[in-house]
Amino acid sequence: MISKAFATALVALAVALSVPARAADTVKVGITTTGVPFTFIDTSSQKPVGAMVDLAAAIAKDNGMTPDFKITAFSALIPSLKTGKIDMISAGMFDTAKREKIVDFSEPVYSYGEAMFVSADDEQNYTLDDLKGATVGAQVGTTFADALRERGTFGQVKLYDSIVDIMRDVKLGRIKAGFGDKPIVAYQIKQKPALGVRLVKGYEPMRSGKVALAVSKDNPELLKKVNASIEKLEKSGELAKIFAKYGL
Repeated sequence: MISKAFATALVALAVALSVPARAADTVKVGITTTGVPFTFIDTSSQKPVGAMVDLAAAIAKDNGMTPDFKITAFSALIPSLKTGKIDMISAGMFDTAKREKIVDFSEPVYSYGEAMFVSADDEQNYTLDDLKGATVGAQVGTTFADALRERGTFGQVKLYDSIVDIMRDVKLGRIKAGFGDKPIVAYQIKQKPALGVRLVKGYEPMRSGKVALAVSKDNPELLKKVNASIEKLEKSGELAKIFAKYGL
């Protein structure tokens, strides 16, 4: 005959097993699909890959968590973090003073500036002054777009959802030049020559920045864990290996 205490224990165990894993065991990570080689979708597996995807996965693993990658438009990453749709941003996002007013950034993990690209048929290596009055393009929500508009010398600064969209219009002659994250632009041109654009040689970036992960200001505990993991990955050499895997 089963004792009352044993029966109670069995019921408690059954209830425990039926309860889903705690939300704290999963971290929702906001990424984009247009940030090759930082964040993108592998065409064969249809899964998110990239340096910042691998880094987020390594950080989650170090803290005993499972990453749940949420594909989000770049311009919607910070709003999604503020509303709780995601817990963390892991993309090619710069830590800027403006953004620091809204979110908390981790220690930097990579740094770079923007690149200028023109049609592959255009052999001139332009400076910003050469493009006075011209129509140029940049990705919406980036620091490069802000810098171009603040300069005030262009005929128009068109904003696009992705760098590939900018490249298309440069190739078709709809805009004179495009601007974007140098590692992303260089990687895409190398992988897809048919895009029909090239990097402008000798171009000096308007802004260089440091890439970092971002968390909500309401979640200092997560920021502490992220920074501790970054330090550990850096000391072990794993951080460098992650970026080297994608040619960074």
